[in-house]
Amino acid sequence: MILTDREIRHSIDTGSISISPMPGDEAFAPTTVDLTLHARLKVFRPAAPGDDAPLDPAGPGYVFAEVVEKIAEDVEIGQEGFVLAPQQLVLAWTRERVLILPSGRVVGRLEGKSALARLGMAIHVTAPTIHAGSSGQIQLEIVNHGPRPILMRAGMRVCQIMFEQTLGVPEKGYGGQFRGQRA
Repeated sequence: MILTDREIRHSIDTGSISISPMPGDEAFAPTTVDLTLHARLKVFRPAAPGDDAPLDPAGPGYVFAEVVEKIAEDVEIGQEGFVLAPQQLVLAWTRERVLILPSGRVVGRLEGKSALARLGMAIHVTAPTIHAGSSGQIQLEIVNHGPRPILMRAGMRVCQIMFEQTLGVPEKGYGGQFRGQRA
């Protein structure tokens, strides 16, 4: 079952879900809460000549964070915004930190905003599930699939989170490599 705005607020009030900073009333839709874009991005650098070996995520010793540090740079979105070129991929984060307690019988599901999708902007490429036990800012994979550049601004509504009730409590909460992430 998908939680309604009332049930989301109740889950926040009882502490099974935490969103910080707490979004204003305008961020709540009937079954979702809008989240906003943090000012920090990871922008991928073009491959240097002779440095175009394929990435091997299934290879021995592969660590996502180490690879991204080598091939991307941190960029702050300034007052002028950040122009996302057609076919460009950036990593971003929500400004809000989301905590879902494993005992709350709830998981999150992240979706991009349809107004952005209609311009060609995909807010998450895959993995929309925010597991019970997740905490921190949510990392976003943003791609411009459209034909025109798109201006991104820190604080813009970029995605929405919906919460679904689980059948029971998991044996363990999320403990993967992205737990506690922050920009």
